[in-house]
Amino acid sequence: MLLKLSKPSFAILSLLGLSACTVVGPDFTLPEQRPLPSDWSVEQTDSDSQKSQQKLHLWWQQFNDPTLNQLVEMASQQNLDLEAAGLRIVQARSLLGISTGLQYPQVQAVSGNLTRAYVNDQGVNNAGLSFDAGWEMDVWGKYARGIESAEASYYASVASYHDIMVTITSEVARNYINYRTFQERLLLSRRNIEIQQRVVNITQVQFDSGNVTELDVQQAKNQLFNTKAAMPSLEIAMKQSRMALSMLLGVLPSEIEALLSSERFNQQMADYEAQFKSSNRKPALSGNNDRSIVPHPPMLDKQVDANLVMRRPDLLVSEMQARAQSAKIGVAETALYPNFSLFGSIGIDSTVPDGNSFSFSDSLTMAIGPTFQWNIFQYGRVKNNIRFEDARFQETLTNYNKKVLQAVNEVTNALDAYDLYLKQQSLRLQSVNSSIRAYNISMTQYENGQISFQRLLSSVEKMTRAEDSYASIKGNVANQVIALYKALGGGWEAQTGKAFLSEPVAQQMIDRNNWGGDLDEPGRQLPEIYIEPPAKKGQQGDSQQEEQQ
Repeated sequence: MLLKLSKPSFAILSLLGLSACTVVGPDFTLPEQRPLPSDWSVEQTDSDSQKSQQKLHLWWQQFNDPTLNQLVEMASQQNLDLEAAGLRIVQARSLLGISTGLQYPQVQAVSGNLTRAYVNDQGVNNAGLSFDAGWEMDVWGKYARGIESAEASYYASVASYHDIMVTITSEVARNYINYRTFQERLLLSRRNIEIQQRVVNITQVQFDSGNVTELDVQQAKNQLFNTKAAMPSLEIAMKQSRMALSMLLGVLPSEIEALLSSERFNQQMADYEAQFKSSNRKPALSGNNDRSIVPHPPMLDKQVDANLVMRRPDLLVSEMQARAQSAKIGVAETALYPNFSLFGSIGIDSTVPDGNSFSFSDSLTMAIGPTFQWNIFQYGRVKNNIRFEDARFQETLTNYNKKVLQAVNEVTNALDAYDLYLKQQSLRLQSVNSSIRAYNISMTQYENGQISFQRLLSSVEKMTRAEDSYASIKGNVANQVIALYKALGGGWEAQTGKAFLSEPVAQQMIDRNNWGGDLDEPGRQLPEIYIEPPAKKGQQGDSQQEEQQ
């Protein structure tokens, strides 16, 4: 009898094995790429592409500012948004493990019971112990598509970590540039206040001598107080930039103050003061930012490598999200077909009258065989669920195209703004040098009685405005360089191979739960994103049919 039951069972198993190669649902393909700007370089040599990638790899180091390098390094280790992104990678990896486990027998349970019952006033006792196993065969690729979706979601979390790293790095650099810019504007204001105070003193002496009217004194004081009144706004903006840096680094503001007080900055200011006081005149600027505390940005190559833009982490996030949603269409389509399962159970079961001992010598039970289930009447529920998943997939493709356009706009805007700010900086440099020269001449001529007070006052006011504008423009140029590197997705490669979760956080989780080595140092390294191409539907079945023919 056992032999007769085995033949159909093996036949069913063979049929299921043959059908297991069928994976319903669409295989993911990206939509046709939107055309990129014609002046972007699409085809570059390997050496040119490698040089472009190297510039993006650690782009902030091109500012040649040790403080900025230190801040970026600290942010990559301490930023709380990055830590949260690392924990999302752990979550996605756990969900991938769940999906992978579903392709194996889904039910493996040991159960038992000990009961007492009454039948016609006669008490009976029942005891049983059994091991049950059930395996839903992945005939239509339900679990294969589930793994595909979970894997894409896992890699989307990795790409999201890279994207957050790009944002954090650029925000650290931008706020540091802003801090130094406001700091320089404050220093220029203090120097100009000293000059304006000197003008007030000179005017007061002239007034006391009867050479000028009180109007000249009050106008000089008005200019002085206006300059002083602008300083609190600069101090507020500088402190706000410092607070933003402390937030990005995950530290208190007091802890970052020491990092921002560099010896290089103190030496620059000491040299400037010595030069100014020795000549009692303001020196002209050379344009190479030798006395500026605003970090000097690198010169940009205006030739954009389109391949670098398409490697932006946010584009990869959108692509992985589309992959995950595409696989969910296949999961929904499996509901159109019957489910095939294998089940098995082995155990013992004994029922004896009340007062008798259990006897398990002849109570062995065993059952094994295939089953199938097919929900044939769904009243549109399955098909509408498929349509729902398909519409969501199309939405992810739309979002991907939107991200591509957004990347093009960000790169184009940064390049255009950089070019215009460079022109503005050159003109502002000429303006500030002319105003400094005019001030030095007017001060000498006023002291010699050759010009009126109004001309001196005008030269001081113009010099003050020109210097403040030039300092702001230098910060704008540096910020546009940062904006371009961010638009190109630069900086995430620096984290490749590094831990996405810090040792203290991992240790807290290990102390709380058994992670089975997943949070050891190798398990915390950022993986490379690789998606294995899905098998074509019915590929094995088609090849077998060709062999038979």
